[in-house]
Amino acid sequence: MERSTARKGIFYGWFVLAAGFFVLFMATGARNGFGVFIVPLTEEFGWSRGALSFAIAVGWGVNGLSQPFIGRLYDRFGGRAVISISLLILGVSTILLNRTTNLWFLIAVYGLIMSTASSGASLVTIHAVLAKWFYRRRGLVISISTAGGAAGSMIMAPFTTYMILWAGWRVSWVVLGGFILVLALPLAFFFIRDNPSKMGETPDGDDRPRDQAPGVTYDYPKAPLEREKWQESFSTPPIWQMTAAYFICGVTTAIISAHYVPFAIDRGASPEMAAFAFGLMTGLNVVGVITVGILSDIFGRKYLLGIIYATRGLAYAMLILAPGMIGIWGFAVIAGFSWVATASLTSTLTADIYGLRNLGTLGGVSTLSHQVGGALSVLMGGVLYDVFGSYDVPFSIAGSLLVFASIFAFSIQEKQYSSRYQTGLARPASASAGDSD
Repeated sequence: MERSTARKGIFYGWFVLAAGFFVLFMATGARNGFGVFIVPLTEEFGWSRGALSFAIAVGWGVNGLSQPFIGRLYDRFGGRAVISISLLILGVSTILLNRTTNLWFLIAVYGLIMSTASSGASLVTIHAVLAKWFYRRRGLVISISTAGGAAGSMIMAPFTTYMILWAGWRVSWVVLGGFILVLALPLAFFFIRDNPSKMGETPDGDDRPRDQAPGVTYDYPKAPLEREKWQESFSTPPIWQMTAAYFICGVTTAIISAHYVPFAIDRGASPEMAAFAFGLMTGLNVVGVITVGILSDIFGRKYLLGIIYATRGLAYAMLILAPGMIGIWGFAVIAGFSWVATASLTSTLTADIYGLRNLGTLGGVSTLSHQVGGALSVLMGGVLYDVFGSYDVPFSIAGSLLVFASIFAFSIQEKQYSSRYQTGLARPASASAGDSD
């Protein structure tokens, strides 16, 4: 196919990536920092960690249950509308948490409203948007956006801790919600666009073919398992393998998000040190996920995914078996390089194998399994802590499951099903549903 002359200016997909990065930075940083509020809420209201874990578990569960529906809305109406409305609700509900006076209010606002809104400003929607803008560099770009969430946790957890010590936990919720409304929401609304063709662009910023008609999307080889209806995808093995592994991913990340800081404090760390260790772990995520993104565009995705799950299992072993601060810091370093890379690899594999037609819905279903696993593990952590007086038992259960996650990942037949291994040239095709600007 004959190409036009080289395109001019900066490829707009990079602006979409920048906006997506910052949306995840704020949305993930605000929500995943809930662990630093556990001790202050316990001290003020006398709530047990089991009770607070129930509130967090409800949030993870609701977030998971809402993901497929939010993903379906994305497939129908596009990312700009879904992400912007979700950020508006997320910012307001975050501010409302400063009015917390009883556990049921916390469950209603955090567990229901805030957690549902988080589904719309999440990896599912951001990854689905970016998958339309990039093909050859899809693994790297999706990993960079995922690093936004890791960077948000790295910075916002220590920041929120110091803010709680300085101004109290109520003011901290107001500030976090204000950041979402004033910074993240405008970026999403003004910069995120779903359809490259409506911006006069092609995926990856490639030159537009001379014979490409106006309003036609420049598409790439159809994914081998792309289906007209999203339900049909579940008659094939890869979605089940990825979803099962992602369930375990949720188990092993949520319990740490909620209970790592209290665990470190129980082992003798100060609140500031515990928050800093958590921030270090999430900060190393940035390095790990971007490195994995680069490697995944060169090598296979499934092998990296399996290795990452195995590495996380080693981190859990160190957390439980190593004495004192060695386990705390050792886990932060080892887990840090592997923590969120699973999300970007799972999203990229889903796009490679099942295409873009139902990517929002399929990503939502996988994330449902992730969040359900997370909800169960958060609740398990709090309940078993109240029973045994330590986190050794729930952390041991979570860590042992990573053996199975690694096996599920390695068993995916990527070369058979991924579009990256299929022959054929890119071709023009009509814009699909959900390609609004």
